[in-house]
Amino acid sequence: MPKNAIESNKVSIIGCGKVGMSAAFSILHTGVVNELVLFGRDKSKLIGEELDLEHGLSFLSPCQIKASDSYEDLAGSDIVIIAAGISQKPGDTRLNLVEKNLEIIQITIPQVIKHAPESVILIVSNPVDVLTYHAYKLAGLPKGRIFGSGTVLDTARFRFYLSEFLHVNPRSIHAYVLGEHGDSSFPILSSATVGSQALNEFPNFNQNKAIEAYQKARDAACKIITSKGATYYGIAAVVAHLVKAILHNAKSVLPLSIPLHDFYGHNGVALSVPCVLGRSGIEMVLRPKLSWDEKQLLEKSVKTLKQYS
Repeated sequence: MPKNAIESNKVSIIGCGKVGMSAAFSILHTGVVNELVLFGRDKSKLIGEELDLEHGLSFLSPCQIKASDSYEDLAGSDIVIIAAGISQKPGDTRLNLVEKNLEIIQITIPQVIKHAPESVILIVSNPVDVLTYHAYKLAGLPKGRIFGSGTVLDTARFRFYLSEFLHVNPRSIHAYVLGEHGDSSFPILSSATVGSQALNEFPNFNQNKAIEAYQKARDAACKIITSKGATYYGIAAVVAHLVKAILHNAKSVLPLSIPLHDFYGHNGVALSVPCVLGRSGIEMVLRPKLSWDEKQLLEKSVKTLKQYS
């Protein structure tokens, strides 16, 4: 049984580079975590990160923060976040990172299962879909207890760019980017809505502008990496949102990366589909209505990722 959210809210972050530490900072601002473990190979550096965060706690909710290089300190974690690995460089695709980051997953997952067997495991490292599928096979956990951050950020970017020409708050736009967190992702336009109205019937809607909004969302990471070397604030906000959704048992619907089990006939790969997220992890996979074209794009994304599964 899941532990009571009031009694225990322990989160551990494995990999405390820019993404991991930005996530830690964002998580502290949610006020939902009682314990936060910063795990990495260089404890001397992490002690500085611990102190820096602790000095801001006067303005935040109480939280015990611990820098560690011992997997034993993961014990009792409700959520383990894996953000370790090499990052994407200018000109790289996320799939260029497979070999090195897969090695990290192969070392890390058995240790997490050994020391925090009841935890929900969130994969953030890229390529998130490939790593999620391999982690799932290694972990042997029930379906839904291990998943990837997927296309939550892609979807947020897409809704932001749609909102610019629709003149509607992005939170009122229900349009998803599914598939790979990468170049073979695709937008779901056929069933997208603004409020309860079909997106393609909304005032100001323009098909070409909608496709352009998706392309901007798809290419955003490369643009940011070219400009400042890495992306971390956006994904940190996503991670904090996912942590809050889990610990509050929010039952939120989000496009998360999970191994497919007969999803439109597809198996043997992980990619993003709409999921219900609660205290035990992903509790339900939804099956959105897809147009013929969208089914073809799903198949393309599956084929792209299966090369690495």
